[in-house]
Amino acid sequence: MFLLFLALFSCKKKKTETPPQYPIPNVPVSVNIYPNDPSNFKIQAIGGWMYYPGAGINGLIIYRKTMELFVALERTSPENPNNPASAVKVQADNFTCKDTIKNGQWQIVDGAVMHSSAAWQLKQYATSYDGNLLMIRN
Repeated sequence: MFLLFLALFSCKKKKTETPPQYPIPNVPVSVNIYPNDPSNFKIQAIGGWMYYPGAGINGLIIYRKTMELFVALERTSPENPNNPASAVKVQADNFTCKDTIKNGQWQIVDGAVMHSSAAWQLKQYATSYDGNLLMIRN
């Protein structure tokens, strides 16, 4: 009896580690854009992109992946989220996004990490396009 009692109470629960939280806070994003409007000419062709200020934390990067599919990425760097000066910028190759302070690099097509000391990809917002109106939400 004593051995059974000792065996039951000697078992220790395994501690589970909490995974680290994504460093960029959630903020409401609700944007409507008409890509065919002349003011949005930069995203009228596949591979085109533009900055959209005033949404998210440091603005958005909107990229046209196909004629029907858009990608919307947060410009706040997951490597340096508390420093607005490290807003992610699209590089001259029109494929790489870079944090100008910590030099992290991500792909514009999906925000995946290319070169970074952080393990986080760029925050991506949901997009919906009906051929006329592009809606970006979170």
